Amino acid sequence: MKKTQIFFLLLGIVSLQSCNEEYKEDEVNNIDKNASIETELSVKHIDTADVLITKHKIWKNHKLFKEIIKTDTIPSLGDTLVSAEDNDGYEQTAKTKKDYEFYITVQ
Repeated sequence: MKKTQIFFLLLGIVSLQSCNEEYKEDEVNNIDKNASIETELSVKHIDTADVLITKHKIWKNHKLFKEIIKTDTIPSLGDTLVSAEDNDGYEQTAKTKKDYEFYITVQ
């Protein structure tokens, strides 16, 4: 039981650390909804593959004109080992799924 609790604690720490790794200087906080397209990309890990989720919100005259959601199955990058330190100072290692990096070109 103790190993399971440590694993979930470690997994939670790793998840929080990956979400807050660095300040995103170019992150948008407010969207001009007069005439814009808002796009969100994410990857959901499943058994042996990953699912790329692309969401587009099309804004016109401050109203949501249309929302488009597309999903694609992409190959999984496999697992990786991540180390983190718990509250007692012990370093624990857990296996987690590798994440894709996103590079976006806007024309």
